[in-house]
Amino acid sequence: MAKNLVIVESPAKAKTIKNFLGKDYEVLASKGHIRDLPKSSFGIKIEDGKFIPEYRVTKDHSDIAKKIKESAKKADTVYIATDEDREGEAIGYHIAYMLNRGKDIEKFPRIAFHEITKKAIKNALENPRTLNMDNVNAQQARRLLDRIVGYRLSPLLGQKIQRGLSAGRVQSSALKLIVDREREIQKFIPVEYWSVLGYFKKTESSLIEFENNKIEKLSIKNKDEADNILNSLKALTYKVENIEKKERKTNSLPPFMTSTLQQTASSMLGFSPKKTMQIAQKLYEGVKTPVGNMGIITYMRTDSLNIAKEAQDAAVEFIKNEFGDKYLNPTVYKSKAQGAQEAHEAIRPTEVKLTPYDLRNYLSSDEFRLYQLIYNRFIASQMKPAIFEIQNIIFASSKGKFKTSGRKLIFDGFYRIYGDKDRDKVLPDFKVGEELKLEDIKAEQHFTEPPSRYSEASLIKELEKRGIGRPSTYAPTITLLQNREYVKTEKKQLIPTEIAFKVIEILEKYFPNIVDANFTAKMEEELDEIAEHKKDWQEVLEEFYEPFIKQIEEGKKNIPSQKVAKPLEGEFCPECGGQLLLRKGRYGEFIACSNFPKCKYTRQMDGTEKPKPKETDIKCDKCGSPMVIKTSRKGEEFLACSNYPKCKNAKPLKEPEKIGIKCPECGKEIVEKKSKKGVYYTCEDYPNCKFSSNFKPTDKKCPECGYIMGERTFRNKEIYECLNKSCKHREDKK
Repeated sequence: MAKNLVIVESPAKAKTIKNFLGKDYEVLASKGHIRDLPKSSFGIKIEDGKFIPEYRVTKDHSDIAKKIKESAKKADTVYIATDEDREGEAIGYHIAYMLNRGKDIEKFPRIAFHEITKKAIKNALENPRTLNMDNVNAQQARRLLDRIVGYRLSPLLGQKIQRGLSAGRVQSSALKLIVDREREIQKFIPVEYWSVLGYFKKTESSLIEFENNKIEKLSIKNKDEADNILNSLKALTYKVENIEKKERKTNSLPPFMTSTLQQTASSMLGFSPKKTMQIAQKLYEGVKTPVGNMGIITYMRTDSLNIAKEAQDAAVEFIKNEFGDKYLNPTVYKSKAQGAQEAHEAIRPTEVKLTPYDLRNYLSSDEFRLYQLIYNRFIASQMKPAIFEIQNIIFASSKGKFKTSGRKLIFDGFYRIYGDKDRDKVLPDFKVGEELKLEDIKAEQHFTEPPSRYSEASLIKELEKRGIGRPSTYAPTITLLQNREYVKTEKKQLIPTEIAFKVIEILEKYFPNIVDANFTAKMEEELDEIAEHKKDWQEVLEEFYEPFIKQIEEGKKNIPSQKVAKPLEGEFCPECGGQLLLRKGRYGEFIACSNFPKCKYTRQMDGTEKPKPKETDIKCDKCGSPMVIKTSRKGEEFLACSNYPKCKNAKPLKEPEKIGIKCPECGKEIVEKKSKKGVYYTCEDYPNCKFSSNFKPTDKKCPECGYIMGERTFRNKEIYECLNKSCKHREDKK
């Protein structure tokens, strides 16, 4: 029996840590927050100016909570080993609170580490600390602020504009940036200008392009002006007036932090911030390596550029051995991010010896590419700058001058680790006074361009620059804006939808602080001050709450309805004769009867009517009304009370078919279901148990992790694949 219990967040992390600890340790995963605010209610009591969160164990965590309690009773020592950030500290606090009913929280040893390696875990166990309540309170303040805004402002937007809308401190500030940029683009008026290019030829060399360097940009306004300049510069003798050569250094970049990793992965690998963080999470929690399962990068949610001395020493040793001392440039970087937590580390490989080449056969393609990006950036950060020779050559005549530039790599420096160099543009050798023949000259038309729309990467850069949000919020914020259909993504650009403009217009007028970047950044600073024991979290909440609720009450009275309910002239309901209206719902415009909810006639914009529910002889067991057959968004038919919305009783049309396999999460039966996308499998206790798979589960156990295997076709072969998402084992079906 295990004498000690270690509690982490994720099953993958638990699996990796278990590999490093002996039989005296049991490692369990909480799978995130065990306790949270309820979804069905506001969840905050406000008494005498105090904000009391009504946390409870969530339904989908009830089984794991029970398992943790049972294991904790048998253990001599319970270690809290959640991530070392505010969110991780709060998860650890809720686990400790649940285990000891809020008493003597400090008795639980808290271990923390930036990397999941045997050495780091052992060191953490030898140096436990207590839970940091300042970090816990900073997270609680953020959680309650977001709940206050979300549960008070979002319903108001739904009432005034349309259902399904949401607002939030970081979310709405980010959306305003996108909308403001689109407004700039819409107002932009392009300006015409021309440039003049000369093409010269040196003996036995190809044409060289020179731009007229005496003409300022935008100064040639039209074709006539350009043609006049062309005519004046033809048939002239040109000589080398000046040759300028100088060295220019290109410094290596610091190792990644969250924002720069997301930006670089977006531009170089085409990954969305969400995908980048999902892959980085796997690399941090543990993957197969030649030396066993371990985390191969440090913690990926950080705004610090610090690196551990031993990590820097390992990089120095690697550079010396691989490239020689002349490439070595040990450098200490300091973060410029607002509120950066300098106690944390930058994102780096945990073992410099594990090169991308060593792990190529152990990682998926995307995992390999991201690891290579992180690894190379870290090594390059400790290498010397690349040195280029910059060449500027000016040819002059009696009436004009042309200039061209080139460069040549003298020392590759940190480019050595990347394996590719910027292409040189090396010019032929010239001498001052040398004549050059003008082969051709032409003018090109241009127009000034509007500011570019934000990409996911550039929006993150702007959020970081303005101090809006923190590393853990960037990717979820963008994902939320996309899921709420506030923005659409085209050619990697974020384009606000019509509803985004309406939401921002209302927030700007009635809730200016919610979309004010400076206000949002100030709130982030106050959360940082709570974590630093400089501010009381209850006071921060109170300062925000009173004026905000006053704005909400005024908004209920003063904000005019923005809902589209336009009468269709001369069109009446075929069922009751009422006036038909053009309405706008979450999924677009539709036509409905003005006598709703008495009359529920609707039709789509293309004239097709929504299919009427099929009537049945079954009576509702709650109100006695007839039940009807409806179709869900997933394409599944189900029974619903015809007295909806007064009675919201619903049940499956027929019980899903059991396949005879037990759920690996809770032990109940797995059932087969159908949707528009095809067959899938869930636990019969869904949604209380979240098990779900697109592959048919079997009674075969995974030889690596013990989870159940599923059947599927892979590359035209029938195979078994482990249904544990953190395990990648698969084998041919025999």
